[in-house]
Amino acid sequence: MKALRLHIAIPVLGEYANIQSLFSYLEKQTYRNFNIYVCVNQYESWWNDDINNHYCSDNARSLIYLKALKLNNLTIIDRSSRGKGWPDKKGGVGWARRILMDRIALEAQDGLIVSMDADTHYPDNYFEKIVQYFTEHPEKIGLSVPYYHYLEHKEADRHILRYEIYMRYYALNMLRIRNPYGFTALGSAMVVPIWAYRKVGGMTPVKSGEDFYLLQKLVKTGELGQWTDTTAYPSPRYSDRVLFGTGPAIIKGAQGNWSSYPFYPSRLFDMVEETYRLFPELYDRNLPTPMTSFLQQQFKSGDIWKPLKKNYKDLDNFVKACRNKVDGLRILQFLRVMNAAKKNIKDEIVLKNYLQKHFTSKLDGNLTEILQTLDFEKTSVKDLDEIRNFLFAEEMNLRKLSESW
Repeated sequence: MKALRLHIAIPVLGEYANIQSLFSYLEKQTYRNFNIYVCVNQYESWWNDDINNHYCSDNARSLIYLKALKLNNLTIIDRSSRGKGWPDKKGGVGWARRILMDRIALEAQDGLIVSMDADTHYPDNYFEKIVQYFTEHPEKIGLSVPYYHYLEHKEADRHILRYEIYMRYYALNMLRIRNPYGFTALGSAMVVPIWAYRKVGGMTPVKSGEDFYLLQKLVKTGELGQWTDTTAYPSPRYSDRVLFGTGPAIIKGAQGNWSSYPFYPSRLFDMVEETYRLFPELYDRNLPTPMTSFLQQQFKSGDIWKPLKKNYKDLDNFVKACRNKVDGLRILQFLRVMNAAKKNIKDEIVLKNYLQKHFTSKLDGNLTEILQTLDFEKTSVKDLDEIRNFLFAEEMNLRKLSESW
């Protein structure tokens, strides 16, 4: 069997402090059959912007470092030097990832696109495990690699733990109901075969959230992998370089604003599960689902299933069309709308109720005690980390199980 070629896609913006470490991780990889593509990028207007000009000088240093490496397997895409930056209305990490992946898909006939970030730690077996996964599962349309934020013993630790606990709570509920959109989208920890990237028409060029939209497009076309025996370790740093994601989330969290990242009651996920369960029955008859009212408002239609029945003449394709219509974005919107009527139930209470309902037999005495007085602003970082580690272990269990669903 021909050895899989990996094509590493790395966007770089203000990463001079991290880029040497990243290349040391690449150098230590036990699997050596790979090319590296780096896009150093920023907006052109930042050259004349006193607030963001520091990114320009930082990127210039990164370019000097990259060129000095003189690596035969390194391709540098310069969208940073004067005259080469993004226009104000088109740019950001989403465009950088798209340019990288499009370039790879143009130049390489086959292999895997491995999306990475410069501020993330990668173990020596990272590439080896990815290759092993796709060798065993060549039909998979992509892979969401497990992640785990490392702590730096700084103020950001509390906020990254709160954010990661939120993400894992969301993922655990989506995995619990076996929803196809139960993935966590991190640009630093995802892989897509070149054939699959071409099949879905490439990456949607958005300023932020490009990782989510790519994985969602992949899910609508095939099966996305969720588990392999390695982990990416993203940085917990504050960052405003993107519109949303880890960096902006913990900046808002540090200001006491977690309104964009609430813990949705698990019963709302049950409503999503029930809606998906009813898709086959909708093919033969009209009946209400827990999401019908919301979907009618979203699509401004009294009968949201009628067009699908008209266009898809067999049950399997109809159900697939329903899943594509009620996708990950619609599910999140539904949860937000329904959560508005939560009547200010604290996130800590929602989390505690969920864990006590679904993991009663697995909660040890110490964790039970932590949950009784849980307060994301006051509970110690050590205890928050214990909650995170419990959720991480349970999520990994479900990710692994999902490979056989």
